[in-house]
Amino acid sequence: MLSPSKQIAYERYEFQKWEHHDAETIVETPVSLTVNGEVWLSFMCTPIQLEELAVGFLYNEGVIKSMEEVADVRVCEHGDNVDVWLNRSVEQPTNWRRTSGCTGGVTAVDLLAKPNVNLAENRFKVQPEAIMDMVEKLFSAQGLYRDTGGVHTSALSDGEKVLLAADDIGRHNTLDKIAGMCLMQNVFPEHRILITTGRISSEMLQKAAQINAPILISRTSPSSLSIEMAERYGITLIGYARKHRFNVYSNGERVGL
Repeated sequence: MLSPSKQIAYERYEFQKWEHHDAETIVETPVSLTVNGEVWLSFMCTPIQLEELAVGFLYNEGVIKSMEEVADVRVCEHGDNVDVWLNRSVEQPTNWRRTSGCTGGVTAVDLLAKPNVNLAENRFKVQPEAIMDMVEKLFSAQGLYRDTGGVHTSALSDGEKVLLAADDIGRHNTLDKIAGMCLMQNVFPEHRILITTGRISSEMLQKAAQINAPILISRTSPSSLSIEMAERYGITLIGYARKHRFNVYSNGERVGL
């Protein structure tokens, strides 16, 4: 199996002198997704939680709705392919589109179409202090980042504690992994908040909607399209979240705005 990190050596120039350093860096590698024996695509990803990545991707793309549709999922011996067998036939989408996701995400979902999820009626609310506390908990969950740097982390919270966390070089992959973990571990809390280190693109917003998370928090910025989509999906979108501050871009009534 592949490792999520790799030993490297580098030279640092600082204060007019050179120093040699040994360190670890995050691994980025192609992993193919095979569905019912047919290769669909290759993820560019960090090779951990690969079964969750495959299942979550199929869920977020609307190919499956539950684990009852999955007959088997397994990573091959060399760790460079995930086999998913469904208990029904399914056609591969023909209109894969490159997204703005880190390492180049792909989706067959029409991000500009009318949303099939509307969370506007979800009245779940949190206090501003809870938002900042969850950001601190996300940082605490970033073990791989502390070892290597250069990796994104996303987490699912019920508003009080972190329930699931996923790491990957691609921010979009972390939300697919979270979705897969929800399905495979049967973790579906009544209240769902997603916290991520990555920028919120339209693809990230769509994946949050598929997970039915009415609140999405990032430590960095949203794109213009993700803000528009958050309004249409009824999602509270929060960016630049830190220990003492955050910005609210849509549906601020959930945090007392």
